[in-house]
Amino acid sequence: MTAWLTIVGIGEDGFEALAPAARAAIEAAECLVGGRRHLAMVPESGARRMVWSSPISHTIAEIRACRPRPVCVIATGDPMWCGVGATLARHVPADEMRVIAAPSALALAAARLGWAAAEIAVVSVHGRPVARIERHIHPGQRVLVVSDDGSTPGEVARRLCARGFAPSWLTVLEHLGGPGERVRRTTAEGYDLDDVRPLNMVALECVTGADAAVRPCVAGLDDDAFVNDGQLTKREIRAVTLARLMPMPDALLWDVGAGSGAVAIEWMRAAPRARAIAIEPKSERRALIRQNAEGLGVPDIEIVAGRAPDALAGLATPDAVFIGGGIGRDGGAATAERAHAALAGGGRLVANAVTVAGEAALAALQARFGGELTRIAVARAEPLGASLGWRALMPVTQWALVKPRSVA
Repeated sequence: MTAWLTIVGIGEDGFEALAPAARAAIEAAECLVGGRRHLAMVPESGARRMVWSSPISHTIAEIRACRPRPVCVIATGDPMWCGVGATLARHVPADEMRVIAAPSALALAAARLGWAAAEIAVVSVHGRPVARIERHIHPGQRVLVVSDDGSTPGEVARRLCARGFAPSWLTVLEHLGGPGERVRRTTAEGYDLDDVRPLNMVALECVTGADAAVRPCVAGLDDDAFVNDGQLTKREIRAVTLARLMPMPDALLWDVGAGSGAVAIEWMRAAPRARAIAIEPKSERRALIRQNAEGLGVPDIEIVAGRAPDALAGLATPDAVFIGGGIGRDGGAATAERAHAALAGGGRLVANAVTVAGEAALAALQARFGGELTRIAVARAEPLGASLGWRALMPVTQWALVKPRSVA
């Protein structure tokens, strides 16, 4: 089918700077869609004009209802880079859509900064929590933050200082590519910009201070990284558990009986766009999960109140399930059975137990469903008088399986 939907990227230099094909698409459209700022950039043509609604899904439905009449959506820069083009592509077939991009904000920022675009970590906090930057703060890392409004740079600076990255450099870039472009550079600890315009980005050059909290990209964060009430999968066990769960891009984890949320949080940190649902019956622990997720850069975690197995009903199909406790108590076997049934072929299921009853339950589940049983014993050297002695953690029995894929 001929493309009826055109998405035009426009820069701060406005309509006159657009390519002829982009201007023609705007002039030929029966309906123009965009934010008020974008629509104000293009001349009147008699076309119906629609401003994005909240939620955006209402406007998307109106756009689809226009098919096959010509519709033009006006967006910032490259609509497929942190833009509405990627959203619309989930609702309109590719052969019915045409995208005419302008230089992206990433390209413009990289050009101003002299940075290699391929080496920049990009995080958008537009309409999202600024806490998302936390997982990208590493020594020497260059980060480009797509801001929500003029307050974002100050919040970024505060978070850097709180993490011990106060000497980090911030470059605030406003209205790139237009007559109002402004670029200013400061440090996190010296941040004093109080007149930042809403349309801006923040470029970070992360520099560690003496008290910096440096967190690795791989699984196994220090136990101290999590606020908890003692219900915590310890660092060494957590690293082995996540290796068995196999985090992958876009994959979904159920963390059943999540406690402090450590496994779910590290799962989300481990792979791009990885998602997790933390199922936890206790309200005080759900509060800990939220606090840990915000502090460790994955505020998008989904938290479900309830006790398994009943709380698992209706959840999205998981790619992996972790059962961290209670496997030897009433309902533990039913939880494992429900989780196994929910998994798609190729999905991973991992359950840990520290009690004799839990170990017996895992042995029975292994006999029924297959998989592997592993005993994990860890000891840590701790002060013993004037010397060091080994203090053993409780041994953990782990059951892990990969559900077979069905044969067509």
